[in-house]
Amino acid sequence: MLPAIIQDWRAVPAPLRGATVALGNFDGVHLGHAAVIRAAHAARPELPRAALTFEPHPREHFRPDDPPFRLTLLPAKAEALAGLGISIVYALPFDAALAAMPAESFVEEVLHRGIGAAHLACGTDFAFGHRRGGDTAFLAREAEARGIGLTIVPPVADEGGPVSSTRIRRLLQDGYPERAAGELGRDWEVRGEVFHGDRLGRELGWPTANILLGRQLEPARGVYAVTVALPDGTVVPGVANVGRRPTLGGDPVTRLEVHLFDWSGDLYGQEIRVRLKSFLRPDATFGGLDELKAAIAADAAEARRVLGESEAPG
Repeated sequence: MLPAIIQDWRAVPAPLRGATVALGNFDGVHLGHAAVIRAAHAARPELPRAALTFEPHPREHFRPDDPPFRLTLLPAKAEALAGLGISIVYALPFDAALAAMPAESFVEEVLHRGIGAAHLACGTDFAFGHRRGGDTAFLAREAEARGIGLTIVPPVADEGGPVSSTRIRRLLQDGYPERAAGELGRDWEVRGEVFHGDRLGRELGWPTANILLGRQLEPARGVYAVTVALPDGTVVPGVANVGRRPTLGGDPVTRLEVHLFDWSGDLYGQEIRVRLKSFLRPDATFGGLDELKAAIAADAAEARRVLGESEAPG
């Protein structure tokens, strides 16, 4: 069941107040975020579980010209939070007014009066308020003064160090989706609406569903073994390319093209979710359509092998 999403902290319905609240941006909803959510619940297990986050991500507000970097946009984030038991998501609009709000006002107006938080949990590096003026020590003092509990959760770490959204982004940009999945606790997926391409894949014998990345992170360009969740809930294995089609003269924006194994149907205008399982090879330029077609066939065979899929009888 999807959580209730509250975007106006000034008008929270009474039944959605008084929760135990995990604080953070929660981009990716990774294992570190899961630990914060578990700690919030453990402190007051009788209370509803909520997460307070910001939309857009503060970095998108302060640095709008940065390349897209999001691991999860709000719908995907809310679903992942629901999977961890969250029933309420306070998705506060991060605008100039919120950016300018002093830390003490944030505690008083948003956390105390606005959402009526009974208990808070956050990571050790959580900072908030104008110019990030509030840290965990400040939050502890201000929360205690208002009778709000607080749990500060140490980072979740593995042999590579603390799990973080930044580290997961780097893994995906470097072509390591399996390692990213290990830190997320699930496969990373790209969501998008299928649009009409030039049908070249169909002409080559490899029809593809095409989506744009939008505000989602661009992973390493190249070919991936993937699984695809369709609108009806079916999950189909496939092979995908993330890139700008250099063999065909290049596109101005990166697209994800995915061929679904042993499946046919019309997906135009529908949202699909492409889950990256394994990076097969970097993007490449080929000498012509025959070379491209041969490469696609080889990529598909390798993706089937990686995914443990045998080819359907012809």
